[in-house]
Amino acid sequence: MTFSFRGMLRIGVTLAVALAALGAGRELWAHYMDEPWTRDAKVRADIVGVAPDVSGFISEVLVRDNESVKAGDVLFRIDGARFSIALEQAEAAVEGRKATLEQARRDRTRYEQLKDVVSQQKTEQARMEEAEAEAGYRQALADRDLARLNLERSEVKAPVNGTITNFNLRRGDYLTAGKAEVALVDRDSLRVEGYFEETKLARIHVGAPVSIHLMGQATPLEGRVESIAAGIEDRERTVGNGLLANINPTFSWARLAQRVPVRIALGTIPEGVTLVAGLTATVSVGP
Repeated sequence: MTFSFRGMLRIGVTLAVALAALGAGRELWAHYMDEPWTRDAKVRADIVGVAPDVSGFISEVLVRDNESVKAGDVLFRIDGARFSIALEQAEAAVEGRKATLEQARRDRTRYEQLKDVVSQQKTEQARMEEAEAEAGYRQALADRDLARLNLERSEVKAPVNGTITNFNLRRGDYLTAGKAEVALVDRDSLRVEGYFEETKLARIHVGAPVSIHLMGQATPLEGRVESIAAGIEDRERTVGNGLLANINPTFSWARLAQRVPVRIALGTIPEGVTLVAGLTATVSVGP
């Protein structure tokens, strides 16, 4: 009787252990294969390439590398002497054009009053000269506004809130208009993008809560699914010389699931957490 009880006990323990192992295996399988989570996630942000709108030598640098700035803060100044002179010239041209226009108006008024004495052709010529003087005056005003704008744009300001990174401009450097010289990480655009396998997309919905764990940082972050990418690159298809689709004729029997970017908006950032664009994260999407 004792032997039978011990045998049944062993069998029961063995079955319990086997069932527990099967349950754990099933949970692990579901976790790794079905549940929407991934270690392939990155902290991302929009990078603004700050470029001067005018060319010239840098006369003053007001920021340092890795410094936080607000939208509207002056980053550096380009020597404005040339632009100040151009503005003075433009203002002088405006005064000259204005005097010419006033004289043309007086002449036209005088000829119209003396229409019985002055020929119609002379009156029409006076009107034409007034129109030309008015056009010249408007052109002078536009040139003055452009010169003033160039002088204002000699101060290069931060377009967004963010952090200056990889900054190496120095006083005396020559900058060309339109060429980006400063990388500004847009602080307001910080987010996490998770690259999920296509087999898990059915369980991911916009607005779903997301748990975020940054590599090397113990404090978890919270977020929500903001959007799912509408398309990814088809690596099996290219465009041939004849502008026709060129499909790879080989087929690999081991087909890996494609990765689809999912954009995750961050919630409140806890104190002590450092967010750097490019950090690796593990994200898990809740129901």
